[in-house]
Amino acid sequence: MKLEWVMWLASVLPPPAADSLCLSTTVYLEARDQSVRGQEAVAEVALRRQESGLWGESMCEVVTARKQFAPTILSPNTKLANTNAWTRAVSVALESERNWSLPPEQRRQVVPGASHFMAHAIAAPAWRSAHQVATIGDHTFLRVQSLRPARPTTDSERG
Repeated sequence: MKLEWVMWLASVLPPPAADSLCLSTTVYLEARDQSVRGQEAVAEVALRRQESGLWGESMCEVVTARKQFAPTILSPNTKLANTNAWTRAVSVALESERNWSLPPEQRRQVVPGASHFMAHAIAAPAWRSAHQVATIGDHTFLRVQSLRPARPTTDSERG
């Protein structure tokens, strides 16, 4: 399947399903060749950004914010061809969403406070000298800025 098709599908799905699809796609594109822990860290950065509201309210808005994640950096013709990697990315994304829906003090965090990440082989962003939280595989996770929830969530919003 092609990236443009997946993103079109996300645009017509109801929000919870669309957000899961957008996060799964991002995990696949950013970290399909990484360990599960590395994929969890990528998902965590995206979820932390969504919670902050600085890149958008929905996960799809967050991962398609200009030049932030692979869905807007790669060609729309990019093929998501590795079925096993796709299945794992979906599983990681769904589990990460479940984890992030917990109250903050109960969440398992892989890269606490990380707001950004970079793949060593392809990126040298201006913020690369920010506080390094962790290096997992060929990705470094950094706290470029402290992100706080846009507003406190209530128990009823958590599900």
